[in-house]
Amino acid sequence: MLFGLAAPGRPAFAHDSDAIWKIVHGRCLPSLQATHTPAPCVSVDLAGGETRGFAILKDIEGASQYLLIPTAKITGIESPAILAPDATNYFAHAWDAVTLVGERLGRVLPRRDLALAINSERGRSQNQLHIHVDCISVSARAALDRAAVHIGTHWQMLPRRLALHRYRAIWLPGEELGDTNPFQVLAHSLADPGIEMARHTLVLVGAERHGQSGFILLDGRAGALSTTLSPRIKLGPGSGEELEDHSCRIAQERS
Repeated sequence: MLFGLAAPGRPAFAHDSDAIWKIVHGRCLPSLQATHTPAPCVSVDLAGGETRGFAILKDIEGASQYLLIPTAKITGIESPAILAPDATNYFAHAWDAVTLVGERLGRVLPRRDLALAINSERGRSQNQLHIHVDCISVSARAALDRAAVHIGTHWQMLPRRLALHRYRAIWLPGEELGDTNPFQVLAHSLADPGIEMARHTLVLVGAERHGQSGFILLDGRAGALSTTLSPRIKLGPGSGEELEDHSCRIAQERS
């Protein structure tokens, strides 16, 4: 994972696990305050204050990948802050940002081609919560189409692996997420969210069935020995980002 900066070709190397926090808090927010522009971020939303706000940053990996990053210091999926009663629904705001993917590619993409992903604590390289916004991979889309009959309104383990890893799925109805918070959907299915959330990875995929819009929420789990050696080298499951395609081949196939 590399992150878009003001000067092209100058990435904030992900060897620094605080890289995106430094970009958002050290550059985007000061820029917004000083110049009313959030560069190098695409946008910063502080309507609910800094503790509830978020930034959208273009990742320089891939043509169309964006990241949603809270403006509050929230480490990741394991943070109790994301399950607080008044927590920002970061997934809902990230879905609002999927239009940026199509804009970068110069075309309108159907919702079923788009996905959001957050990696587990062991499957990430950054210690600041961030949601990957990009295209779903061609193989993952095809696999979900084949598994559609197994995806209902209760969690169900998919019969076949996605990217060699096991995922369970649930159908979330609606054109938008509204008050449905995927973090809470996951937490409500766990015996002890405070301990278990860290090992999970979530992927939200746009979907349609029977003429109705909705989402497929996928949940994977990191293995006991999983670890991230670098942004590109991850051992064991727990990185739902693997179901996205930062080259967005699915859009090329539709052109």
